[in-house]
Amino acid sequence: LLSGWRRTRENLPFKDRVADAYSDVMVTYTMTSSLYFITFGMGASPFTNIEAVKVFCQNMCVSILLNYFYIFSFFGSCLVFAGQLEQNRYHSIFCCKIPSAEYLDRKPVWFQTVMSDGHQQTSHHETNPYQNHFIQHFLREHYNEWITNIYVKPFVVILYLIYASFSFMGCLQISDGANIISLLASDSPSVSYAILQQEYFSNYSPVIGFYVYEPLEYWNGTVQEDLRRLCSGFTAVSWVEQYYQFLKVSNISASNKSDFISVLQNSFLKKPEYQHFRNDIIFSKAGDESNIIASRLYLVARTSRDKQKEVIEVLDKLRPLSLAKSIRFIVFNPSFVFMDHYGLSVTMPVLIAGFGVLLMLILTFFLVIHPLGNFWLILSVTSIELGVLGLMTLWNVDMDCISILCLIYTLNFSIDHCAPLLYTFVLATEHTRTQCIKSSLQEHGTAILQNVTSFLIGLVPLLFVPSNLTFTLFKCLLLTGSCTLLHCFVILPVFLTFFPPSKKHHKKKKRAKRKEREEIECIEIQENPDHVTTV
Repeated sequence: LLSGWRRTRENLPFKDRVADAYSDVMVTYTMTSSLYFITFGMGASPFTNIEAVKVFCQNMCVSILLNYFYIFSFFGSCLVFAGQLEQNRYHSIFCCKIPSAEYLDRKPVWFQTVMSDGHQQTSHHETNPYQNHFIQHFLREHYNEWITNIYVKPFVVILYLIYASFSFMGCLQISDGANIISLLASDSPSVSYAILQQEYFSNYSPVIGFYVYEPLEYWNGTVQEDLRRLCSGFTAVSWVEQYYQFLKVSNISASNKSDFISVLQNSFLKKPEYQHFRNDIIFSKAGDESNIIASRLYLVARTSRDKQKEVIEVLDKLRPLSLAKSIRFIVFNPSFVFMDHYGLSVTMPVLIAGFGVLLMLILTFFLVIHPLGNFWLILSVTSIELGVLGLMTLWNVDMDCISILCLIYTLNFSIDHCAPLLYTFVLATEHTRTQCIKSSLQEHGTAILQNVTSFLIGLVPLLFVPSNLTFTLFKCLLLTGSCTLLHCFVILPVFLTFFPPSKKHHKKKKRAKRKEREEIECIEIQENPDHVTTV
């Protein structure tokens, strides 16, 4: 909107300038804000079963709405106020009358710099002062000629092939994000523990707690066989196994409930080597009779280096058994929270990202100005999305909840910056594609560069937060801004000059219209001693 304001003519009334700026910008701004709101609205909907994702998307929706109404209200008022100051030649910061040129000439240079309105002291202001902006001047006079030079284009093609190769290589190495380290503060002692555990004991699964939460006939041979079958394939730390072994060595028969519990309480649990099992058995007493109402044992599975996937498979097998078997049990370890988090964080945000892409296709197909611009927009967004995905994998970023949310944001961010450039190109009527891309960069390059630069500067505080999760956010958003900037200023300006359609048909149409409008103007001059008249 600020760029649109700068493109307006200063000699117009400030009301007309505000109207021109809003009419130039607000249609596309409304469409992109709607895309943001709908995309993150799906993440904030009841379909999302991760509370962290839901809270993040709710905050994003509120921010989008507040920002949209802020642009219409307060920011528009600021533009009106700035227009009044410019029209009456008041200083935009100090709100005082700008001194005359003669008065400024008598003052020091610093005073002239501070109090000048930035324009040449002539009888009238320039019709388009935005053209003298230093970024605009650099793009128009230097960068446009350099990037479209025939000797630069081969290097840009090579650069894109390198970019695509690394992106493709990274996409083949995507790893899941069920790592507890990424969710902890970088200076936490738990990080050191997790790193050492993964380095030296990664061949063993976490210690799985096996909790039987209802009374069970442990003395029954069928129940004993079911417990052994459930614990098969694990290294078990179990009071049940130890007690059965104790009964066998001591040659004690405990085939009924009273004998089983009596020997367990009065003999087994009183021996020093078995006293630690007291905390694993919960007894209840009804009159003179004791019952076992709950118990626990521990399981450890030997896994390969890729233990994460195997532990998830163990969970997928054990949990259905807890419902199907006659023994009602629960398996748990604190790390299972992150395993479940991974399973949820990958599936649901991927679905949200898929809906976002589908929504983007629908909006661009039915609401765009030109189908060719839509085609180039889809290619550009896909290239940026895959580039961010591949490069963040090479930068040791796992596919966790935060990285997938950043990929959703990348979709909207790339559309915001590529769409104006592409649609200005396809609608341009210059004679060649090179002239069209030059005019597109000249019109939107400054705004894109300023926007992405301020976005990247805003990421700097994330570096000072001692959190691996925040650092993941920094990496993903930095790649988002960098890849978008690379496409807008390097890749698209070169590739758009290669591929059809040609702009020559616009030239032919112009020639045909010019021929239709050609007329012969006859001028008759009548000489007179006093004056000459023309008819």
